[in-house]
Amino acid sequence: MATVYDLKSRFQTLLRPVLRRMARAGITANQVTLAALALSVIAGLAIAVWPAAGLPLALLPLVLFVRMALNAMDGMLAREHDQQSALGAVLNELGDVISDLALYLPFALVPGLSPMAVVGLCLLAVIGEMMGVVGVQIGASRRYDGPLGKSDRAVLFGTLGLLLGLGIVTPVFANWMLAIALLPAALTVFNRARKALAEVREGRP
Repeated sequence: MATVYDLKSRFQTLLRPVLRRMARAGITANQVTLAALALSVIAGLAIAVWPAAGLPLALLPLVLFVRMALNAMDGMLAREHDQQSALGAVLNELGDVISDLALYLPFALVPGLSPMAVVGLCLLAVIGEMMGVVGVQIGASRRYDGPLGKSDRAVLFGTLGLLLGLGIVTPVFANWMLAIALLPAALTVFNRARKALAEVREGRP
């Protein structure tokens, strides 16, 4: 099943000119990773502090777009400019999970939204990313299978944030979308486990 993650290579091509300038300026991959994390925490705090305000929610798509760009650039800097490190790998995996929680858990405080649906999606997101990393532990590749991976979650929450922030949809509609998303979130965990195990059986990590 196609996901937003499949567009990553095209997005990276667009970012490459900016990336070269960053490398020449001495900016490191780990610095970019930490910047993406800081941006996510600040934006999530804004939603948590003002859950009834429309502006922090409406700005979420912009925040997620910038975060996506930074996430793409930190990996490209590491791979293409000889900056790969064990610390970078740890920061990358932890940063993604913490950023997701920082941005999406505050939705549980938005008036009218179901805390159970929000927390459920966040838990499945953490389990899904853990399953992606477990693939490496058992001798497979790092799994990014969907249908609700990191980029797809960003589209879901970014769209709901924008629509709620502008008053285009009601919390009741958003709750239905969040509840429906629980199924592909659970399926993502299953797909990553299944495909990781298939790789191990076929002996092709």
